[in-house]
Amino acid sequence: MSTPPAESARRLDQWLWAVRIFKTRSLATDACRAGNVEVNALPAKPGRDVHAGETVTVKQGLVLRTLRVVDVPRSRVGAKLVAQFCTDLTPKEEFEKARAQGVQQLLARAKGSGRPTKRERRLLDQLLD
Repeated sequence: MSTPPAESARRLDQWLWAVRIFKTRSLATDACRAGNVEVNALPAKPGRDVHAGETVTVKQGLVLRTLRVVDVPRSRVGAKLVAQFCTDLTPKEEFEKARAQGVQQLLARAKGSGRPTKRERRLLDQLLD
């Protein structure tokens, strides 16, 4: 018979969901299985226990988020309470990189679609101003 985990430990996928890194627990599980989540610079499975003081690195799209586990919540917490359970160590350059890529995708045109029309150019000018 297995013993239940201590109160200071929780499954990695549950912790990622509880501190609102992922919208659903299944998305957190899929990210772990895909190798997009590391704990203390080692690839982590979704069932791995997370303890206070560990560093969790999550790749979300273009952003590589780095989080330090402060505490383990009993269940999903509100957005205002997330700071009590994790500290975001992600450099600002990571968020700027994603923001710049988003603008580039917005300005990109499909191959073969030709030049933008006068109306499309005006809309792009309004967007960039």
